[in-house]
Parts: sequence; C-alpha cells; structure tokens
Amino acid sequence: MDDNNMDDDATRLGRFRGFTPNQDESSDDTDETRLGALPHIGRSNTTVPTQPLGQSPVPRADSQRTAHRHPLIPTEHPRRGQSPVSTPTRQQRTPRPAEVRGPASDASITRFGEVFNAIVDNVSEAVIGKEHTIRQCVTALMAGGHVLLEDNPGTGKTQLARAIANSIESPFKRIQFTPDLLPGDVVGVTFYDQQTGAFTFRKGPVFAATVLADEINRASPKTQSALLEVMEEQKVTVDGVTHDVPQPFMVIATQNPIEQLGTYRLPEAQLDRFLIKTSLGDPGHEASLSILREARVRDRAATVRPVTTGADVLAMRAIAETVHVDDAILEYVVRLVEATRHNDRIAVGSSIRGALALVRSARVWAAADSRSYVVPADVKELASAVLAHRVILTPEATFAGDTTDSVIASVLDDVVAPTIGA
Repeated sequence: MDDNNMDDDATRLGRFRGFTPNQDESSDDTDETRLGALPHIGRSNTTVPTQPLGQSPVPRADSQRTAHRHPLIPTEHPRRGQSPVSTPTRQQRTPRPAEVRGPASDASITRFGEVFNAIVDNVSEAVIGKEHTIRQCVTALMAGGHVLLEDNPGTGKTQLARAIANSIESPFKRIQFTPDLLPGDVVGVTFYDQQTGAFTFRKGPVFAATVLADEINRASPKTQSALLEVMEEQKVTVDGVTHDVPQPFMVIATQNPIEQLGTYRLPEAQLDRFLIKTSLGDPGHEASLSILREARVRDRAATVRPVTTGADVLAMRAIAETVHVDDAILEYVVRLVEATRHNDRIAVGSSIRGALALVRSARVWAAADSRSYVVPADVKELASAVLAHRVILTPEATFAGDTTDSVIASVLDDVVAPTIGA
C-alpha cells in the first residue's frame, strides 16, 4: 500500500472519528488563529498541552477545570501515515448553554449611568422640560422594549421619538400610518424581478434599529397586527420565510387620544407588546419661554447628533441584566400584579408579562442611577408607565371618572413595599 492510500485511509478514519486530519502545516496556523479568536482566550505564549501520539489521554486531577475547558480547543491531529489519536466524542464537543452572567463591575455600572445620562441630556436639547418622560423612553431602549407615546397634538411626540433615534448611530425609519396603509407597506413584499428572473424580497421600513410608527391608531387592525411578530420576536415572516431585523430594535409609536375620527383603537394584545406607555403633557412656564426664544429652529430633533452606537446599546443591555434584584423585590412585584387582578375597579389585570417588564425596567432604572441593585423606589416610579396600559377598568370605574393611572396609584398605596435592610 502506497502513501496515498494510507492518507486516504487516515482521512476516512479521521472523518469517522469526527475530524479531518491536517494535510500540511498551514492548518496549524488556522487552529492557532481560531484559538486566539475565542472569547476569554487571548493570544499568549502558552500552548495547549497535548498527549504524545499513541498514548491515551491522562485524566486531569482537577475535574472542575476539565468540565469548563472550551469545547473548541484544538486537539492533536495525526500525521501522515500514522493512525489518528483518540478525540473527544461529539457530545463532549457540543457547546454548553450560556452561563448566567455574574454581577457587573462597579466600572460597568458607572459607565452605564454615564451613557444613559448622555442620551437623556442629548434628547433634552430637542424636548425641553420633559426629563422624566425622556428617561422612561431611554429605559425602554436599554431594556429592549418598545414605547407608546399618547398625548394631544403639538406636544412633541414625534420630536421626542426622532431625537431618541438620532441619538443612536444606527438605522432609523419613519412610518406614517394612514387608513390605506397595507401590511406589506410595513414589513415588506416579495416581488418578481424581471432582470434576475427570480422572486426577491424587498424589506419594508420596519427593518431598522429604531422605527417611528407615527399615529399608529390611524391604520387598520390588519396593518397594526403586522407589527405584533416583529415587536415580540424581533423577526418578520413573509411568504413563509423569516427575516431578522437589525439590532438593537425598538418601536416608538405615537397616537392622539382626543381625535378619534378615522382611527382604530389598539387591541389589548398589541398594547401588551409595549414595554412602557407614557405621555409628555404641556411644557411648563419656563420651558415654554425657552422654546419661544428659539422659535427660529423649526426642527429641533434634526439638530440632535449621535452620542452612542447600536453596539453600545447592546452592551448596556447586557450590563442591565446583571443588576441584582432581591427576592423581596420580586415578591413585591408579584403582589402588585396580583393586586391588579383582584381589584374591584379593574376588569382585567396585568399578565405575567407585565411583571417581567417591570423587573426589566427596574434593572435599567437602577443602573442609570449607578446602582448595581434594585430598590423599591425603582419599582414604584415605573409601575404606572409599565402596568397602566395592561389593565382594563370596569364600566363602573370608567363612569366614575377613574383612570388606569389613578387605579395603579391606589394599588401602590395598598401593597406594602419591602423595607431596605430589614
């Protein structure tokens, strides 16, 4: 048997064992490059120890270190004309699920607060005197949620949405919802391209990092429902094919509560997709004077420049997930949600999605304050914005003049908050 047949046998045997032997020494450089590209493994002078050819691997004394060895570390490959050495089985090389992140460092939390406040200050240049509402919207951005702005015309809803989008260096699209808008106008359509002779998918405006759905309640329910999948799963399915949207992804929708002619009320299923529902309200006296002094600026949102990138937002989302939430805080959130289900003035209470949204928002709110832990005040300040649009009042409560915000405020008064340090 010549050398070529031996090489073929070794190759076939290696593939049967789960790997392909190297044919030349250039493969060693590839393995070294791959090793340096792995996370938490940098390029250094140390090499991965291997066993001599023909000997069985010696078991390591430290079983814990063996269990956490990266599954992609290269092992010894057979040389030409030699039998391949034993390699790990397929089950051993299967990547393990992602481990739970540990608590973030103080430097990461401090950096989070700096970037968060930089975005808030940047947006405040376009929307004056509404810092609390701006912080709520940026909280939804960092938590990976969506915002519904409901207020009277002329209060700056569109300016706020565009200012937030312009503060991030990422794709931005605006959709003006009208009664004749079709679902394909939002998510995209598949059309036949005569030049290529094949069907091509043309992406809609929803394929952007930040999407402004202006006057969303003017579109038909069929068009509104086109946003359900993308808001919840960050994906769009057209003609049976699923397409991912850019990350970070956020929908900022606006609607007017007073002008109902030619509008379609958002269903509860879609309202539940919004992490936060808030409003701006009229500016104060001093803010109004500041706006009038700069009346020459017709589009204040256009003057906003990016202060961060989409990659930074994704990194901040990962930091927010490491903020500690004590079991007492979780118990407090659960009791708040359960109280909405047993309140005499509420016909339909909040679902568990509302509790999850409240915890996620509270984590971001704490990190924005440069804290690595959540306190009851974080939950209280966000409860109305997160839970009010997820409940439905009884007809008696509506006729009595109650609002969802006032009912949530009464629930906060009834449920006792945990005491710090107790």
